[in-house]
Amino acid sequence: MLRLDRPLRLLLLALGAMFAQQTFASVGRGLPSVVAPEVIEELALDPAWYGIYVSLAALASLGFQLGCGSFILRYGALRLSQVALVMLAFGLAAGASGLILFFILSAIIGGGGAAVSTPASSHLLGRYSPPRYAPLVFSLKQTAVPAGLLLAGLLGPALAGWTGWRMTLLVAGIACLGFALMLEPLRHEFDSDRILSQRFRMSDFWTTLKSVTGTPVLRTLAMACFAFNGLQTVFTSYFIIFLVEQGQDLASAGGIFSAAMLVAVPGRILWGWLGSVLLPPRVVMAGLALGMAASTVLLGAFGAEWSMLLVGLTAAALSATAMSWHGVLLAEASRLAPPGRRGAATGGVLSFGQVGAFLLPLAYAACLSLTGSHGLGFVVCGLPALLVGLALLRGGGRQQAEPTAYSTAT
Repeated sequence: MLRLDRPLRLLLLALGAMFAQQTFASVGRGLPSVVAPEVIEELALDPAWYGIYVSLAALASLGFQLGCGSFILRYGALRLSQVALVMLAFGLAAGASGLILFFILSAIIGGGGAAVSTPASSHLLGRYSPPRYAPLVFSLKQTAVPAGLLLAGLLGPALAGWTGWRMTLLVAGIACLGFALMLEPLRHEFDSDRILSQRFRMSDFWTTLKSVTGTPVLRTLAMACFAFNGLQTVFTSYFIIFLVEQGQDLASAGGIFSAAMLVAVPGRILWGWLGSVLLPPRVVMAGLALGMAASTVLLGAFGAEWSMLLVGLTAAALSATAMSWHGVLLAEASRLAPPGRRGAATGGVLSFGQVGAFLLPLAYAACLSLTGSHGLGFVVCGLPALLVGLALLRGGGRQQAEPTAYSTAT
């Protein structure tokens, strides 16, 4: 019988636990977008208003990610992972009420829960990952995001057709609570690095932000995260609504969306492997950024003569880029973080992603409201990715020559 040494066993256990945690978190955050067409129809809402919900969730995520570093250090990454799932459960339950006030609470609580899950899991994996292969390990963990969205796209419409959208949200919330309880036996090992003397201070927000903006390599990652996460949020929030307004039923739209998400799973692994073995992570991210921009131009050119197969292929190209950057970027943020501050640095970089997730859906909603064009919204939201891609190419491989080596993240 094959026996694995303890470090490898712990790495595999951490990877498995955080993969599952991120899957549940992704389902919890993605499901409202999947059932949004039914919510909009039942409550007689303008689709452009959904961008407000998405942006409010991103604004809440910004605050939680900037402030979660101290809580990760004090209570442990696994405990914060559990807290994230509990918050998502309550957010889904609030949305199931159908009341506007509770939708606001849903965006804040659910957005905060989803935001905490990634820095917490990154802090935990950073302890156990071999530094050289961190991009691959983080990419494997982050394949849970498209996997969760795939499940949401497949199961969401089926459950909504069977039980209604309200019960669908409640079922997902119960699942998040159940898995949070299942993580408890792992806490003794994975939260063994807690610093009980750590205290949260309001200045932590500024400290985290300054640690990112004051470090050139982290600042570059923050700008990339702004563009990438903003476009990802637009894609996952509006693509199904876009398809339904083009005449697709919810089940078919969910199927196309899930097929596109499926592409992101091997995509994340491939980009993580390239960033670990063949190319500098900065170059990989530049290629992804340019691919995102090109995909949005194609989606913006959508016309009535397009077949759904062609739309699906374009969506798959966008998914392979806008849904597949996470492992490479997160591994770089963890690598370049000060010792013992992986969670805080990752949260700081991701907070800029939440700014993008706040602003770009608003830009998309404005384009949709003013022109009625989904295509123009996608093109506008792809422009930041184009600018980031060009900036990363101009920077070349300089980031690799920074004095901060992989060993600082261990």
